[in-house]
Amino acid sequence: MNTKIVHFVAFVLIGLWASHTAYAATPLVDIDWVKANSGKEGIVFVDLRSTPAYLNGHVPGAVHAKYHKDNWRVKVNGVKGMLPSAEHLTKLITRLGISNDSHVVLIHAGSSAAETGIATRIYWTFKVLGHENISIMNGGMRAYMKDKSNPLEKGMVTPAISSFTVKMNRSLLATDEDVAKALGSNVTLLDSRPTDQHLGINKSGSVTRHGTLPGAISIPGRWLTVNDKGTFRDAKTIARIYAARNAATSGDAIVFCNTGHWASLGWFIDHELLGNTKSKMYDGSMAAWSRLDPKTHKMVVRLNVE
Repeated sequence: MNTKIVHFVAFVLIGLWASHTAYAATPLVDIDWVKANSGKEGIVFVDLRSTPAYLNGHVPGAVHAKYHKDNWRVKVNGVKGMLPSAEHLTKLITRLGISNDSHVVLIHAGSSAAETGIATRIYWTFKVLGHENISIMNGGMRAYMKDKSNPLEKGMVTPAISSFTVKMNRSLLATDEDVAKALGSNVTLLDSRPTDQHLGINKSGSVTRHGTLPGAISIPGRWLTVNDKGTFRDAKTIARIYAARNAATSGDAIVFCNTGHWASLGWFIDHELLGNTKSKMYDGSMAAWSRLDPKTHKMVVRLNVE
């Protein structure tokens, strides 16, 4: 082959590789990255705040998704907050103009760790659907709007309907059976709920009984963001929290809470920021576990109240 042709082909291949990897997703992106990449083709910013807050000012080009009203979580067998069907989620995603090639950047309010959990729950959902090219804007809109020079756009952005194909990744999803098998094993069980619920002093209305899973370690979701807001703690600080709780940062792990909201925050820290690829999230969490039949031979439902 002619040397010039070889060089040309190599140039094209390098260019294609560069264009493909230019937006390779990291779990977190900062505000400077968002500003530098706003308006670029292939990146979809998704604002997860309330509709009035979104309409009043958002990252230019950002589309809007409603966590509750869009039913990103649904009731299944009497348990609230469960993963919807792939068909339902596909409709939500394509309405946002997201395709399999899109780099999705989730933007939460940033005013509390609970709001940050909206982003981590939808992040986990995308991952379960097989979409790897996804990030969260660290700090959320609270941090973005601190700098008055950061650009804002008002009104609703209506994207063109896209096409999205689900490629389920069930390795991130822990089932009732997985939890039952994990009891008494070497699997680390991480409880992301508030400490009083972990201790069995109080309980969520979505859970039928007080307590936690036997052997579970308490790492409340609120500990994982700076001052209970929208900025994630750095990996070194998170590792110190895990060490203080004698929790492993690697190996088989299942993160849970009441309904899979706080657990998504704990899972994001464990799987994405600490890099524990063997970490799963228990979608039904204690709301599902506390409803299991204690007489079934497949399940162990004894709750451990400390």
